[in-house]
Amino acid sequence: MLRWHLQQGRQVIPKSVTPARIAENFAVFDFVLTDAELGAIDALDTGVRGGPEPESMTRENRCIDIPEA
Repeated sequence: MLRWHLQQGRQVIPKSVTPARIAENFAVFDFVLTDAELGAIDALDTGVRGGPEPESMTRENRCIDIPEA
């Protein structure tokens, strides 16, 4: 996915604390995805959101009170 993002001109901010995974994240510059591979990944987008609609994420209906210690 990192390579796909880069080839699409998007900024990528990978997150990991595991040294082996960090090394894997950097190993995206020694290859390129073909147009067919890019198209196959693009085709994965079904247009259906996997989570709640952003408009429904309000403080009133999503926040919980955190008691003071």
